[in-house]
Amino acid sequence: MERPAWAPPGIDISVPSVSRMYDFYLGGSHNFEVDREAARKAMEFMPGLPKIMQANRAFMRRAVRHAVDNDVTQFLDIGSGIPTFGNVHEVARAADPAARVVYVDHDPVAVAHSRAVLEGDETATVVSADLRKPADILYSPEVTRLLDLDRPVALLLVAVLHFLEDQDRPYEAVAELIDALAPGSLLVVTHASYEGIPLTQEQAGGTVGVYRNIRNPLVMRSGAEIARFFDGTEMVEPGLVPMPAWRPDSPVEEEDPYAFSGFAGVGRKA
Repeated sequence: MERPAWAPPGIDISVPSVSRMYDFYLGGSHNFEVDREAARKAMEFMPGLPKIMQANRAFMRRAVRHAVDNDVTQFLDIGSGIPTFGNVHEVARAADPAARVVYVDHDPVAVAHSRAVLEGDETATVVSADLRKPADILYSPEVTRLLDLDRPVALLLVAVLHFLEDQDRPYEAVAELIDALAPGSLLVVTHASYEGIPLTQEQAGGTVGVYRNIRNPLVMRSGAEIARFFDGTEMVEPGLVPMPAWRPDSPVEEEDPYAFSGFAGVGRKA
């Protein structure tokens, strides 16, 4: 397999990557055939996966604009993935040019591309770290330099928590992050769930199996289980809802049925 010039040295390009599969679903070009093959296999069971990812990105953009409208102009985006058009810093700066953004990912490809995109940018950066180790993120030089944790921060955990198994202690990790943030901070979450998917659980389970086979288990939690991530915050209206239903820009009934797969919500730390 020929290594593309943009692929960072040292990574195994024969193993599928969740962030590169996500890039493929969104129509990006920073993915390998092994990623496309795994994504296509997942789509055999759940053909609407690209629609789900598009709804996920659209919610993220609305949540970022909501944050800026409420004077939250610092963003910590964990599990940020490969930069694509309409990323957090672009959306935030369109609303407030002074917005500051720290991206966090543990995928070498995502980190390398983020660094390339953000080169020379004084108010946005990327950290190579893992959500399972919140202290590594909170006390990283990048976060310490760019974000003032004594002021409100929007913590984005978009399409990432469902890749943490219960043994990874995801609730504890989120609680530790929220605890470190100032009052008025926002928690922005999307999470996969069997609830809302226009398929039987058995059909959707085929996609879950594909992710398990590439050693990135996809954990489908219930709405009640997802709501627990917001402990310590007050839910912003309309609460925890399907992604298109959170403060929509267009009529919800026009959305693709797959867009309603999983949940989205924003919580505010009192």
